[in-house]
Amino acid sequence: MTQVHNARHYKYYDLVMAAFVTVLLCSNLIGPGKVCNFWGFTFGAGNLFFPISYIFGDILTEVYGYARARKVIWAGFGAMIFATFMSQIVLRMPVDAGEPYNKIIQPALETVFGNTWRIVAGSILAFWAGDFANSYVLARMKVMTEGRFLWMRTIGSTAVGQAVDSVIFYPLAFLGTWTPGKMLQVILFNYALKVAWEALNTPLTYAIVAFLKRAEQEDYYDRTTDFTPFSLND
Repeated sequence: MTQVHNARHYKYYDLVMAAFVTVLLCSNLIGPGKVCNFWGFTFGAGNLFFPISYIFGDILTEVYGYARARKVIWAGFGAMIFATFMSQIVLRMPVDAGEPYNKIIQPALETVFGNTWRIVAGSILAFWAGDFANSYVLARMKVMTEGRFLWMRTIGSTAVGQAVDSVIFYPLAFLGTWTPGKMLQVILFNYALKVAWEALNTPLTYAIVAFLKRAEQEDYYDRTTDFTPFSLND
């Protein structure tokens, strides 16, 4: 299939990309540092905000198309790799013993940012695969529905993307540490929480999509798109 390149310049595309990467980094760096218990259910605080990255992914694919969303996913992937690299370097730098504050901050940094390689790798790989699955499903559904039923496409694509994310992250990060029953419980609850967030934010998604389509004069359909994730072409 021949890829038709979209060489247009957009007013808000870069801002949406920046917002996506910001949410992604914050939810993966700040969120995992705290485990919450709400009505007897245990979950990482990052799960409250990580689904927002899927909303941005839906908006990008719906307005600008899969190829433009693909660039943003790779930007997020690169940002997570760099953040991980930077955190590990900072943690391993020699501590100035003459600064009393270091006795407090170093253990705190190790607690928040000192995740094992399994958790780091699981998080990065799960994000990459889940976001591409989300964008692919939404783009295909848009063509199939001829642009109708946005709510069905955003929720449906998120359901697929989050399923891919969950089945990669939790086994890779915690297999052998958690019992199978505990892992299944966490996967199901967090999956339901993330998809529910997407559904609850449907009115907001509609509003942002409508605004961007008017402002950018764009409503891209991926009829001739090359859906390989390993490209940065528009």
